[in-house]
Formats: sequence, C-alpha cells, structure tokens
Amino acid sequence: MSLAIIKYNAGNIQSVLYALERIGATATVTDNFAQIQAADKVIFPGVGEASSAMRYLKERGLDQLIVELKQPVLGICLGMQLMCAYSEENDTTCLGIFNEHVQKFNPAKDSAIKVPQIGWNTIGDLKTGLFKNVPENSYCYFVHGYYAALGEHTIATTEYVQPYSSALHKNNFYGVQFHPEKSAAVGEQILRNFLSL
Repeated sequence: MSLAIIKYNAGNIQSVLYALERIGATATVTDNFAQIQAADKVIFPGVGEASSAMRYLKERGLDQLIVELKQPVLGICLGMQLMCAYSEENDTTCLGIFNEHVQKFNPAKDSAIKVPQIGWNTIGDLKTGLFKNVPENSYCYFVHGYYAALGEHTIATTEYVQPYSSALHKNNFYGVQFHPEKSAAVGEQILRNFLSL
C-alpha cells in the first residue's frame, strides 16, 4: 500500500512519520501531484496558522488537488481545520470539504480555562470505522486554539469551553483535531484504522 503525506509548511510531519513507522507503515512526503494522486491513502497534516497555510497550498495548486482526491484522506489538526469552509483565524477561506466553520475558543472572562487547549482530553460519540476498537471517552492529545463546531459531519465530540468536533467525516475525507501521532496506543489504533479503510 502506498501512503503519501502532503508536503507543505506543516510542522508535524516528522512525528507523523515516526508514528507510522511504529505501526509498520512507511510514507512518502511529497508535494508532487502525480505521487499524491497515485497513493492509496493520503495524510494532510498541519501545525501552524490557517491563512499562511492556505496561501502556501494555493501558490502550489495543492488546494485544488486535495479537494479532488478520491482515495481516503486524513487531515490532522490544522489539516482538518483547513478542510472546513472557513476559519476565523485571520479571516481565512479554507478548502470547503466540510461545511463547518472554525472558530476561536472564547471562554468566559472569569474562567480558568486556558486557550489554546494543550494536553489530553477525551473523545466521545464515536462514529465510523476510523474509531473501530477505540473505546468511548478515550484520551487523545490536543494542541489548538480554534475548533470546528458540531455539525452534520461530526464523528467524534470533545468538550473544552463547549462541545466541538474532534473528528469529521464526509465521503473519502476524514479529519481529526487531535494528534493521533502523539496519542499513544489510541492514536496508533486510529492510524491503523485509517490505513485499513
């Protein structure tokens, strides 16, 4: 099976590669259109800021390529947010695969809740084969200040400030807000499930 990781200015590619290695998978990191289109599975990672990431994708035509992919695609963290319609982060129009809007966490002024959310939190209301053999309320590792609201494509829910989408799914596109590559055994199971979709 061939696996492509889309190469762009995303910070977490190395840790994704290590996580795949741990479960016996190898991937090619590439921005080559033919290689990405020919891969059996595609991972769209991301750490960073929405508008500069979208600008980079557009400059290289990767924005058009991603939305036209037919094989299973997994967006991680910012990758998932960029698959949504719009992000409040610097007023960014995104890829529009999911019609959800990405918003900034806005805790009450007197709240002790810190933004961004950094650390372990649970995922619940799990749907689809992406979460096969993953128990309800499993802990995953999150680092983010923006979130996708709950919507028709939500396949996992997490609570921080309010409930939000910790995973999305539409057709061949999947997105997770947490970092499976940093989520220990649970994250490895989710990556295995993606590879077997």
